Amino acid sequence: MNAFTSSNHAGPWLDPREPPGMSRLFLACLLAVFPVVSMKSPIFGPEEVTSVEGRSVSIKCYYPTTSVNRHTRKYWCRQGARGRCTTLISSDGYVSNDYAGRANLTNFPESGTFVVDISHLTRNDSGRYKCGLGISSRGLNFDVSLEVSQDPGQTGDVHVYPVDLGRTVTISCPFTRANSQKIKSLCKKTGQDCFQVIDSNGYVSHSYTDRAHLSILGTDTLVFSVVINRIRLSDAGMYVCQAGDDAKADKSNVDLQVLEPEPELVYGDLRSSVTFDCTLGPEVANTAKFLCQQKTGEACNVVINTLGKRAQNFQGRILFVPKDNGVFSVHIASLRKEDAGRYVCGAQPNGQPEDGWPVQVWQLFVNEETAIPTSPSVVKGVKGGSVTVSCPYNPKDANNAKYWCRWEGAQNGRCPQLVQSQGLVKEQYEGRLALLAEPGNGTYTVILNQLTDQDTGFYWCVTNGDARWTSTVELKVVEGEPSLKAPKNVTAWLGEPFKLSCHFPCKYYSFEKYWCKWSNKGCSALPTQDDGPSQAFVNCDQNSQIVSLNLNTVTKEDEGWYWCGVKDGHRYGETVAVHVAVENRVKGSQDAKQVNAAPAGAAIESRAGEFENKALLDPRLFVEDSPVKDAAGGPGAPADPGRPAGHSGSSKVLVSTLVPLALVLAAGVVAIGVVRARHRKNVDRISIRSYRTDISMSDFENSRDFEGRDNMGASPEAQETSLGGKDEFATAAEDKREEPKKAKRSSKEEADEAFTTFLLQAKNLASAATQDGPTEA
Repeated sequence: MNAFTSSNHAGPWLDPREPPGMSRLFLACLLAVFPVVSMKSPIFGPEEVTSVEGRSVSIKCYYPTTSVNRHTRKYWCRQGARGRCTTLISSDGYVSNDYAGRANLTNFPESGTFVVDISHLTRNDSGRYKCGLGISSRGLNFDVSLEVSQDPGQTGDVHVYPVDLGRTVTISCPFTRANSQKIKSLCKKTGQDCFQVIDSNGYVSHSYTDRAHLSILGTDTLVFSVVINRIRLSDAGMYVCQAGDDAKADKSNVDLQVLEPEPELVYGDLRSSVTFDCTLGPEVANTAKFLCQQKTGEACNVVINTLGKRAQNFQGRILFVPKDNGVFSVHIASLRKEDAGRYVCGAQPNGQPEDGWPVQVWQLFVNEETAIPTSPSVVKGVKGGSVTVSCPYNPKDANNAKYWCRWEGAQNGRCPQLVQSQGLVKEQYEGRLALLAEPGNGTYTVILNQLTDQDTGFYWCVTNGDARWTSTVELKVVEGEPSLKAPKNVTAWLGEPFKLSCHFPCKYYSFEKYWCKWSNKGCSALPTQDDGPSQAFVNCDQNSQIVSLNLNTVTKEDEGWYWCGVKDGHRYGETVAVHVAVENRVKGSQDAKQVNAAPAGAAIESRAGEFENKALLDPRLFVEDSPVKDAAGGPGAPADPGRPAGHSGSSKVLVSTLVPLALVLAAGVVAIGVVRARHRKNVDRISIRSYRTDISMSDFENSRDFEGRDNMGASPEAQETSLGGKDEFATAAEDKREEPKKAKRSSKEEADEAFTTFLLQAKNLASAATQDGPTEA
């Protein structure tokens, strides 16, 4: 029983409930489709080749430049009636009897091509052929049609004039002396009629206006000439030269053959680039030029022209390069599958293809078996942020110069260089653009930061080696906030320590962090210090980090641009740029090392606030070696991570200043405690630590304020509990009611006495601490 029709033996991909006819039909469709898909050949050659008897042709065939293909057999065979292809010549030395002495096959493994040259063509050479690799019965081949036409010389009484499309032809018309004074003309045959084209009386047909000219070289010359410019396909046909207008007129027949240009083959790998070199001649040097793409059965659509037109699907990846004498080149980068097809370059005043103007034709084949790696065609970055572009190059060109240019094809067809591996950086990109050799082995890296809307556009990766590896990328600048946090500009003091910090969010926890100093030759890595978690990001865990750059002693050479960034192995990620200016510190009132103790409580508080502000502003006093805290001691927004700070020098300044202040404040607390102890006669023990240390003059303005603050926020019950009982509380209240004035006068006197003692102790302690130095303090 047939396994494909039996429900008991049906394969897992066939439904046993389907009718047998459906299964067979499905199988037939699979067998019909899969061979076509799998046998798609990477071999490419000319589809049609035309020539004339006695001449020669050169047929070039392309193949992928793999090691196997370079060394395998190449062949040229002729297809028979039953599909059999008989080898005529091959790269292993075989030559058929028919081709002996007039054909050869040459392999060019470096470029992935082989050429078949055939000379002494005859009409019998017309037919269908294949050029291919390996065995002729396999699918690695390409079909070629060869047509050999009649010799364009004189055939009977007909003169044959072959001329290329868009070019110029000169037709010579002989006559006898008897008709030398009579009218001369040229007409074109259409059926049984002959329509006048031009005559010696000045008539020119409408379709030949500005294209046809008749001239007689001299009275002694029995030949007149008709010149037709910008030959069109419609100009092909039979013409009649005539001298005289009667039965004795001299007539001669002309066969004008208009030859369409033979397409030149262009072979490109997917994602590679190709160049069309167009040579139209000096006669159209000042005429608008164009390149158009023609799909099968469609008109030729302009891809680019010198009048500013650019096809949308070629935007950003095509360049027009004008040269001298009507010569120009068109570069197309980042080839796509849909780019394959027929291309025509030409010259025409409106920059459009038009019959009668000179053209040149190519047939582009895009090989999908490519060695060029894939890379993003679009990269996005936020304003103020950065982008990283990976540029492929031929690994054989590792030592060649590499470039990054900005495409300006929409304006002038240029791509000016922005940066190159040899050290050139365009002035307006200094500090924010670098070309790095990493990761190497066929890829280099370009980093652009401090992005603005003006950076939006197309960019090209280029080397001065294998131009086929040229690639393009589109840069888009979008709204958003950069992930890395660092100041844009900071100042470092000459000869002092310096610290520059960069905050990284959680998503970069596993990435390598780095600092580097930018130069026009790249960005040199610098030693860094991990300062632990960062508080710069909300809704973020401890995976966020601060990484700092430390300079022990700042020199003038340290001035410039610094980058902090992330990388994953050899792949670079986001960066942020900081400009560091190096200046000399001005000595004087801004020197934070000279801190004097205040003679009074208000002055102490004011000086402490002044010192706190100075510590934040003076780079030498700023230290960031732990998570940033806000004023209340909890997490908050970090201080400016780019402020320079020292380690040993700054710490000594802080110790030498803060310790005397702490002692002064402690003495103030003791003095206030004595006063409060005398005021509260019934209180046995007082805890000094329960009082605030931020003392000011307002605490001692009057005794009423002093007494009121003593019991601020306390209820009678709370007082009763703390003082030991209701009886004691009542006695104290009676004493206050009986001698209110005395209590008030006593409190004032006691406060004045305590404050005087406090001032004397503060002055002595501050003087002693300043003289002893920071270590003894």
